[in-house]
Parts: sequence; C-alpha cells; structure tokens
Amino acid sequence: MKGRAFGYLGYLMAILVGVLFVFPTAELYAAENIVIGVPTSLAFLEGEESLNCVRLAVDEINAHGGVKVGDKKMPLKIESIDIRDASPGVPVPEALLGIEKIILEKKVNALVVGPFRSEALLAAMDIIAKHKVPMLGTIAMAPTSEAKLMENPEKYKYIFRTCLNGKYLVGYLIGGMKFLNQEFGFNKVFIMNQDVAWARGVAQLMIANFFEKAGWTVLGQEIYPTGSSDFSAGLMKVRAEKAEVILSIFDMPQSGILVKQWKSMKVPALMSGFISPLAGPGAWKTFDGQIGGALNSIFELGNIPSEKYAPAKDFYYAYEKKYGKPIEAGHGPAPSYESVYLLAEAITRAGSLDPDKIVEALKMTDKQGVMGRIRFSEANQVVYGDDPKVEALGCVYQWTEDGKRAIVYPPSIAEAKIELPSFVKSAK
Repeated sequence: MKGRAFGYLGYLMAILVGVLFVFPTAELYAAENIVIGVPTSLAFLEGEESLNCVRLAVDEINAHGGVKVGDKKMPLKIESIDIRDASPGVPVPEALLGIEKIILEKKVNALVVGPFRSEALLAAMDIIAKHKVPMLGTIAMAPTSEAKLMENPEKYKYIFRTCLNGKYLVGYLIGGMKFLNQEFGFNKVFIMNQDVAWARGVAQLMIANFFEKAGWTVLGQEIYPTGSSDFSAGLMKVRAEKAEVILSIFDMPQSGILVKQWKSMKVPALMSGFISPLAGPGAWKTFDGQIGGALNSIFELGNIPSEKYAPAKDFYYAYEKKYGKPIEAGHGPAPSYESVYLLAEAITRAGSLDPDKIVEALKMTDKQGVMGRIRFSEANQVVYGDDPKVEALGCVYQWTEDGKRAIVYPPSIAEAKIELPSFVKSAK
C-alpha cells in the first residue's frame, strides 16, 4: 500500500508539473484585479495629490467596468506606501526598501508616481528592472535617469516618465527669460535654489546653456538645504548686486517664505522660476496675499486650468468636484492621472498583463491627454513643447495683485502679459 501510495503521489506530481509547464502559474491562477502600486512621499503635497489623481482615474475606469485584458475586463486596485524619500534626513536605502516591499507584498502589476527625489529614482531603477515591473514616474525629474536607461535600454526598459524633466523645465525657463529680456531689457540674474539633484541640475543648465551664451550676467548664487526657512540674507545680496531677476528653484514647503520676504523687503528684482508651495490657488491665503507680481512655473498643464485647452480644464475641475478643493501642486497630479490611462490603454493593446508586452504597448502611445499630446521619446520620456496639439505642455504664470493666476507663457495658451510689481523697474 505504501508503495502504491507513493506511486499515486508521483503520478499526481507528474500531472501537476505538466499542467504548470503548459499553463504558467500567472495564467493558472488568474488575478481578480490589476494592482497599481503608488510608492512615493505621501506626506508632501505633490505625493498626496498625485495619489488622489490616481484614485480619480481608477474610479473613472472602474465605473466603466475596468480594463479590457484580452476577452475580459478587470478592475483596477490601488496599493500605496509612503517611502518618505522627500523628507529631510531620510536615506535613499530606506525609500528603496519601501519600493521593494510594495512590489513583493502587494504583487503589483505596475507602479505609478514613484520616487519624489531623483536620487531615489536612480537607485530604484535596478530594483524595478530586477522585478520587471513597468513604472510611470510623475515627480522625480532629473534627466540622469534617462541617460542610465539609454546605457542599457533592455534592462531599464520598464521605467517611463510622464512628468516634465529638468531639460524641459529649463526650456520653459529660457523662454521666459528671453521674453523678460525682450520686453524689459533685463539681463542680470541672481540664482537661489534648493540643494537637491533636480534643482542643482536646473541651475547648472540655465547657467551653461543660456545665461553664459545669451549675454546675461549671473551676479551670484545661493544654495539652500532642504528645510531652510529664512532667505533674507540672500535677498540682501540680490539688492546689493543690483540684480534685475531672481531665478528661484525650490520644491520644499518652506520656500514660499522666500517670496513673502521678497515682497515685504521690496527687493527690486523680478521673482521668477519655480517655487512649489506658490503653485496652487491656496498660496494667496497661505502667504497673506504677499506674492503678487511673482512669476512661477506649472510643470504640467492640467495642474492649472487653461481656457485654451479644454482637456486640462475638464480634468482640473473634475478633481475639484471629487475632492472638494482645487489642485495645489504645480508638479505631479496631471501626469499621475494621465499615467493610469496610459497604463490601462497599454494593457488593452497588449491584451496581457505580461510586463514586457505592456512595455512595448506603452512605447506605442500617441494620444491627446490632459497635458497635451502624449508621446514617449526613445528614453521613455514624454515629449514636452509649446503647443498642446503637438506635445505635452508646461507653462509660466504670474500672480496678479488681486490674487489670480494668469498664464503668460507659452504663447499658444497665454492669457495675459507680464506686469512688473511697483518696486521693480524696467531696464529699458
């Protein structure tokens, strides 16, 4: 009997092995949901609102039955984790543990949003490649990740970016600076930036690729650690050096204080660049109305509504309707929403949840989305430009003295012209 029992057991094992050989485990035990992982810095505005936008897109898609995979529809399910990579003092390895945790424990089919800091993204690329999980990043923006991908495109083919990268931001900043020179004769700049990879990179690119070549004089540069909250000493240098424009590059919550101090000190240089907490409509109240006249950037259309591009406006107010408040972040939300749709459409094109097939389908993307036309470059970066019918779009706006945000650049969606604050004089 014992021998016969072992004989039956061996026979059953042989059948099981045969079945698994013909039908891989992933197909034998079909998942009930398509699981989207959202690992990012959830305590920060960009991370929080990006997750909200993922939920908005998932709710819309699930309301129509989910995502078509082959001959059936599957609902989307969200799993999120706070990897805290944007918090001061949190080491990159801690963020990497969070990313690997959500991949392994939640068995995600794809990741969206991803690391906040570019330092964390670069380190995470090897983990993502090891587990072969497609990721559409929407916050980390240093172009070094694209360079790493191009060094080994087969290994890193799973990493995509739908948000603006540093090079495209530089393009918008250059466009704005050229306009300031033409309109007001400004050509003397003082740079103030945060001490993080993307901000340092943008500052360096502006100096090397524009200011030095275009005849601008860089009168000084102040670099601030994340968490700094007093910028008065730097502003005094701006005044002493007689700068005409301040190029500010920050994403930390405290950086809005810079603009408030600029306004109260009446520093006679136009504030321009990107200051994250200044991006949304709530900044007017947060900073006591002391930000009128400042120019700021919105990295992706849709994070601000546009009267000249309906999909961005529709998305912006759909978010406000669902959450009872407007989008405040200038970077992250719109591409996070768009990424869910890009992923869903790629899965449908692929007819499969196989990551390699999803990647190939993502590369075929070409659609009009909330940010403009969405296409990927060879390095899996969404292409940005100046016309939403041709490329995805960011923009520059100015805070008016009555607390409104008016888009002033690029011309395809501009709503107003730049007006100088009373304490800033034209050089012409």
